[in-house]
Amino acid sequence: MRAVIQRVSKASVTVDGKIISKIDEGLLVLLGIEDTDNNEDISWLSKKIVNLRIFNDEEGVMNCSLQDVDGDVIVASQFTLHAQTKKGNRPSYIKASKPDIAIPIYESFVQQIEQDLGKKVGTGIFGADMKVDLLNDGPVTIFIDTKNKE
Repeated sequence: MRAVIQRVSKASVTVDGKIISKIDEGLLVLLGIEDTDNNEDISWLSKKIVNLRIFNDEEGVMNCSLQDVDGDVIVASQFTLHAQTKKGNRPSYIKASKPDIAIPIYESFVQQIEQDLGKKVGTGIFGADMKVDLLNDGPVTIFIDTKNKE
């Protein structure tokens, strides 16, 4: 799994002109899924995201987690995170899972992060043409790949 995690002051996801998810302070998580992703990846990534200390404390130091600030989350699928650009100028998405594999993993990830966070999270619509609007706070943007746990 690959995730781009953005600390936001606000974010929303719109499909067909209708806002389907909207948050204030929290995280926007763009999630890419590949065929080899499993429950271990889901659990590890969810716990990592919920516990990342990337929110400012009273002294302006990034020392607080999502739970510490009672932040919210939107998780949106994004197969382009698995783009391969080594050859030519047209990215290949061969590593990105097809919907029959990706949708159950995506849904399991959303359930896991809701469990770890202790509240509902917003989502996009898998495979839809989503318009994502965000105000990146910081900016703070972090990339995590569960196959390369650094």
